[in-house]
Amino acid sequence: MKINELKNKKVLILGFGREGKDNFEFLRKLFPKKVIGIADQNKIQIPKPLPRRQAGKFQKVKLYLGKDYLEALENYDIIIKSPGVPFKILPESVLKKITTQTEIFFDNCPGKIIGVTGTKGKSTTASMIYRVLKESGLRAHLVGNIGRPALNFLFPATPKDVYVYELSSHQLYNLKKSPHIAVLLNIYPEHLDYYKSFAEYARAKANITLYQTKNDYLVFNSGDKLVKEFAKKTKAEKIPIKGEYYELDKAAARAVGKIFKIPPETIEKALKEFKSLPHRLELVGTYKGITFYNDALSTIPETAIFAIKALGKKVETIMLGGFDRKIHFKKIGKSVLENKNIKNLILFPTTGEKIWREIVKQALGREVPRHFFTDNMRDAVKLAYKNTRKGKICLLSCASTSFSIFKDYKEKGNLFKKQVFAQRKRRWK
Repeated sequence: MKINELKNKKVLILGFGREGKDNFEFLRKLFPKKVIGIADQNKIQIPKPLPRRQAGKFQKVKLYLGKDYLEALENYDIIIKSPGVPFKILPESVLKKITTQTEIFFDNCPGKIIGVTGTKGKSTTASMIYRVLKESGLRAHLVGNIGRPALNFLFPATPKDVYVYELSSHQLYNLKKSPHIAVLLNIYPEHLDYYKSFAEYARAKANITLYQTKNDYLVFNSGDKLVKEFAKKTKAEKIPIKGEYYELDKAAARAVGKIFKIPPETIEKALKEFKSLPHRLELVGTYKGITFYNDALSTIPETAIFAIKALGKKVETIMLGGFDRKIHFKKIGKSVLENKNIKNLILFPTTGEKIWREIVKQALGREVPRHFFTDNMRDAVKLAYKNTRKGKICLLSCASTSFSIFKDYKEKGNLFKKQVFAQRKRRWK
């Protein structure tokens, strides 16, 4: 959607989280006198009295909040939907009015867009690509999930700017334009509470390459069967990569650097100096002889399995479980049973119980690790200190999202680190 199409239309912002607020700031700069609708199922805190410099922008706003926040959709010409609002809850009659921040950015950006997606690894990969481009002197910007919301970057945008855009499936859903360079890392079952099926989720991911032309590039993981199938259908120049965990991310960054003709030594310097992002197989430290790793962003079984493989035979205690998104845990159950060095499982609700049942089901008389159920991080870390031997590893890699007892993965990971540090000098009987 072109920006001038918004000028004389009644516009509603649906969802007022991080991206929704960016949408509002963008529209208010463009159209200071326009009445803007905002709909959100939560209450919106607008400070009163407002500072003088902010008072004007909130004067021409209509709010639709709470359980009936969707009732006003029919009254607007254009609805800018935030990623957190599922399409499946919206009336079919308003779907033709829907646009998104991603769509507006793609349709109006004069520079090059590098889109990065995958069930896992997209944040690290996008950050690595950004570092490679910056190291080479390009005018690179990191936007999307990992960076800042994109729309306000349009104001100073030029054809010389390059935007590394981390794209979730929610942002890709219903998108009718693909980036100049698409990076597709992997597709595993996730967000099955948001989509009607895994197939719908996978199709959303595939949009990153669906509309590419022969002048575009697709960097894809040739070791992922589903990704490989989607790659067959693209018109873009295909660049296959392989690897696991960080090696896959690095391979993608190297491939993008090569497209921009960046010297190999510049690429390798950027990758060597790259610092891992928090909550992604992050070394917390060694206390009482136990080494703790924070992999709080592990929200699916595949990433927990990768973490176990990456850290090797010293993993003795692993924390698993969280919010139930209807994902199956057969793979993680098998991985735990096959790794004879894992002796302790610390399990969070609610999927911790499902994971344990899967392990027992597969055991068939074989020895199983000790298991402990807990609903808080303090006790979880206490159990880790009491039951993990010196020289071994305690790994937080839950194979589930955090929302059952934590706000998000950041809160979970930070609480883990806080408790590891707080309990490091205590004596356990």
